[in-house]
Amino acid sequence: MALGLNLSLIIKLAMSNVAKESSSASDLLKNSTLYREFQAEREEILRHKWIESEKAGHDIGFERALTDWIIKHRAQWRKSRQAAATN
Repeated sequence: MALGLNLSLIIKLAMSNVAKESSSASDLLKNSTLYREFQAEREEILRHKWIESEKAGHDIGFERALTDWIIKHRAQWRKSRQAAATN
């Protein structure tokens, strides 16, 4: 019985450590500049998808919105973000 209890305790401790490491890695990711830029770009693409879907009268889908946004807006959006970051 003691062996089973010890094994159970070891598993709980290991799971606790994994959860802590996962949480800190997740926090690091969420606080990284790259992740924040990804999130901001994703929000712009979703906004573009909504606008273009409204114009079309139906959902144009994420892939079409992504492609259209990259071709038409991404370069200028990045320039605006970089200019805002330097000011």
